[in-house]
Amino acid sequence: MSPDKHAASEYNRSITTLASDRAVHRAFHWLHLHEPQLRRWQLEFLAIPAPPFYESARAAWFLSKFRELGLHSPHLDAAGNVLAEYPSTSKSPACILVSAHLDTVFPAGTDTTPREAGAVIHGPGACDNGAGLAALLGLAAALRHANIKPATTLLFAANVGEEGEGDLRGMRQLFSGESEYFQRITAAIAIDAPGNATVIDRALGSRRLRVTVTGPGGHSWADFGLANPVVALSSAIQAISKLKLPANPRTTLNVGTISGGTSINSIPSSVTAGFDLRSTSALELDRLELAVLKTLEHALKPHKGELALHVERIGDRPSGALPPSSPLAQTLRAVDRHLAIKTSAHVGSTDANLPMSLNIPALAIGSGGSAGNIHTVQEWFDPTGRDLALRRILLLVLGLCFQ
Repeated sequence: MSPDKHAASEYNRSITTLASDRAVHRAFHWLHLHEPQLRRWQLEFLAIPAPPFYESARAAWFLSKFRELGLHSPHLDAAGNVLAEYPSTSKSPACILVSAHLDTVFPAGTDTTPREAGAVIHGPGACDNGAGLAALLGLAAALRHANIKPATTLLFAANVGEEGEGDLRGMRQLFSGESEYFQRITAAIAIDAPGNATVIDRALGSRRLRVTVTGPGGHSWADFGLANPVVALSSAIQAISKLKLPANPRTTLNVGTISGGTSINSIPSSVTAGFDLRSTSALELDRLELAVLKTLEHALKPHKGELALHVERIGDRPSGALPPSSPLAQTLRAVDRHLAIKTSAHVGSTDANLPMSLNIPALAIGSGGSAGNIHTVQEWFDPTGRDLALRRILLLVLGLCFQ
């Protein structure tokens, strides 16, 4: 038998043994019977808005639930992440991070009250990341109910700052020198995305730029001829749109917002645009960012002395990948073989980006069910059959504890 096949056989045997354990069966049973409880929790916290940078009310709810579930040392860290431990039988300080993000993409003032239509839950954030947060609570409750004793401490985190300009600030805190857990986390599993078979094992890197062009401004008639920031930036954007981008590694560029000016009959004094650059390659991201900056400078060169350019980097998500030979990847393959799941692997931008970029084994995994209209106020989530995804995550986490 080849070394690769021998390793796969060992992982398969380990997961089969784990899945036959009576305590694990009790946990599976809890997850199957308590879908109504998961649904009640999900409806309750979805009604608490968690716009970017303002997750504190929902965080307080999760802190209370972590306490109710009997997790150890529930607390908020400096970034506002809600953390608690499920202790191991070992004296080792090592821990495995299991997380789901608190924040949504929806701004303050958005009505997030969920609505039910049969099995389906409708409302902003119903899936992203309501489904992941419900799964996090379900896993903690099932472990406690079954009195499972893992070989490695599990660190549960309802974290902030995954969406948009949050720029992974919750994960940045956890993996910074300021965190008590930074040196302890040996693997990270983020619960994010619907589906029973979903896994995101390659991190899509991104750079987000806020580009502002300013000038003196003036009256559209009396001051006609003054340099116009809107026209200058529009010309620059047109030139940027013609940049040649590689198909492999896939690299993309989008101008998602543009705003400025005060009235139709005024030459604007300022205009701002938001640029989103993405690639699976850190090198290509660097190249694209440099090309964008050079093109902006070239486009504004004829207006030197009249217009000023300011570029602010407002987001920087690193790229990375989970090596197929890592224990985390091999454990997932063994779990999926055991549960007869055909693994659906994707590239994505999630909380797993940060640990992947630090060469810490990490992935994002589906929370079950099905969903649609994600990142819109028409978002919906159907949790039917999600206990399969929760069994998958439970086996993955516990299987990793013994590697």
